[in-house]
Amino acid sequence: MATKNTQKIGWIGMGRMGQPMAERLIKAGHDVSIWNRTRTKAEPLEKIGGKIVDHPHELKNVDVLFSILDTGKSVQAVLYGKDGVSSQGGKMPPIVVDCSTIAVEESAAVRERLKQLGSDFIAAPVSGNAKVIKAGKLSAVVSGPEAACRTAMPLIEIFAPQGVSYVGEGELARICKIAHNVMLGVVIENLIEITLLTNKMGVPRHAFLAFLNNGVMGSMFTRYKSPALVNLDWTTTFTPELLRKDLDLGLELGRKMDVPMPVTAATREVLQSHFGAATMQKNPEEYLQKDFAALAETMALAAGMKLKSENKNVPTGLEI
Repeated sequence: MATKNTQKIGWIGMGRMGQPMAERLIKAGHDVSIWNRTRTKAEPLEKIGGKIVDHPHELKNVDVLFSILDTGKSVQAVLYGKDGVSSQGGKMPPIVVDCSTIAVEESAAVRERLKQLGSDFIAAPVSGNAKVIKAGKLSAVVSGPEAACRTAMPLIEIFAPQGVSYVGEGELARICKIAHNVMLGVVIENLIEITLLTNKMGVPRHAFLAFLNNGVMGSMFTRYKSPALVNLDWTTTFTPELLRKDLDLGLELGRKMDVPMPVTAATREVLQSHFGAATMQKNPEEYLQKDFAALAETMALAAGMKLKSENKNVPTGLEI
């Protein structure tokens, strides 16, 4: 394996997360070749030294291949599907690192197939959003063959400098990420509940959230979601549909392992009400592409409230 900054890196996926993650690798001086289904999304990185390829199989000779995609089926298709990386000759890079949030069973299937193709597979889901990446506060959790993980971790640390945790073999990182996103759903729902309660009783949302964020219950998450809840800015970081998927994955694991998860189940049902409320919007599909924090509008209606922006300049905690 080549040494740092001489490794050839491949990157698949230029979504909200993938683009700024790959950008950090390029800016750190790495040789990064990129494939994305929509080429135009990768073109901004070409201007700073990224190399765009026309087909996934052009990435088969890199040293470490990264992917971050929307579903397990997408990961499988792009790595070893009919038109995937291994489609012309069956060769794969020696190390494949997937940063997507996918089901444990899907990840295990990818691992087994890549093992047959001679590739070590690393599960490396991340915690954060595009603003977190740009602020240098992204973190990651990794699992897989320990030697391969140790080789890839210095690269992962470039886009996840807040910390990279190795948790063991197999799919344990997937389990950690699902648990993480379950907490994400529970926390946003409770944060909305208490913000609405205090707001309905006369406390401005910005004032309550400032108090919360300055205390022991404040966190990076509550701080960077505060501007959304104060000013009703639903610029997408994570969609309700993706959150619903992750809550379902968590509940499925709970049933499988006989772990009761009543709070998660209640959260999932409240989130479902957001999908019903969306049908009352002029363009339901477009509304459901807004940020998951827009759940605040649905919960406000249930509380007999109609939210209005407070038009306050609220710090995110991510200011660079």
